[in-house]
Amino acid sequence: MKILFRLYQWIIAAPILLLLTIITALITILMTSIFGGHFWGYYPAHIWSRCVCILWGQRVIVKGRENIDSKTSYVFVANHQGAFDIWAIYGYLNHDFKWLMKKELEKIFLVGKACKKAGHIMVDDSSITGIRTTIEESEKTLQGGMSLVIFPEGSRTFDGKMIPFKRGAFMLAAEYKLPVVPITIDGAFHAMPRTTYNVTPGTITLTIHKPIYPGERGFNTKKLMAECREAIQSALPEEQRDNPDKIAIS
Repeated sequence: MKILFRLYQWIIAAPILLLLTIITALITILMTSIFGGHFWGYYPAHIWSRCVCILWGQRVIVKGRENIDSKTSYVFVANHQGAFDIWAIYGYLNHDFKWLMKKELEKIFLVGKACKKAGHIMVDDSSITGIRTTIEESEKTLQGGMSLVIFPEGSRTFDGKMIPFKRGAFMLAAEYKLPVVPITIDGAFHAMPRTTYNVTPGTITLTIHKPIYPGERGFNTKKLMAECREAIQSALPEEQRDNPDKIAIS
C-alpha cells in the first residue's frame, strides 16, 4: 500500500500540485492587480490549500472555532511542524488573514510575486531594524479587520517538538494591542517532516485556543510568549512537548 501511494504521489499528485500552484499564483497576480488583494489575495490560495490537503490524503479537523470572531483582527501564532501547516491553516482556518513570512520566500518563482501581490508581509527578522520595518508594514495590513498568521519559531521543527520562539509576533501584538490567538497544529509532522519530501496520509488537527487580550498597558512580551507556548503545547501529544521554560527569546 505504501509503494502504491508513493507511485501516486510522484506520478499523479506532484504534477497536479505543480499545475495547481502555477494556476493559483497566476490568478492571484492577475486579479489582485485589477481588483486589489482583499478577496483575490485570500480565496484562490484558500481553495488551492484545500485541494492540496485532499490531493495528498490529509483530513483536517478544526477545534475551537467558536473562540474567534470573523470580524475581529487577531495575531494568530502557531507551531510549525511541516509544510502542511501552511495548507491546513490557509485552507481550514476560515478567517481572512495575511501571512508574516520569511523574506527569502519572495524569491520563489511566481509564488513569491503572488504573495507580495496578495499583501503578505515579508520579514527580515535577523535584526531589530528588520522587525521595526515589519511593524511599519503591518500597520497598513491590520486595518479593516485583517489578521496576521505567524509561526513564531521561524522554521519547521526537526523532531516534532517546538523550537524557541522569536519575539516579532509578540512585538506586533503589543504594538497594536491586538488579541493573540495560539493555534496548535498536530499531525503535520507525521504528514511530512522537513527531513523528507514523501507524504504520509493522515489527520491534521488545528486547535484554536481562546484569545489572549492585551491589558490597558499592553503586553508583557516574555509573559505572552510563555502563555502562548503553554497553550499550544497543551493540545500536543506528550512526546511532542518540551520543557515549559524553553520559551526562548531572539
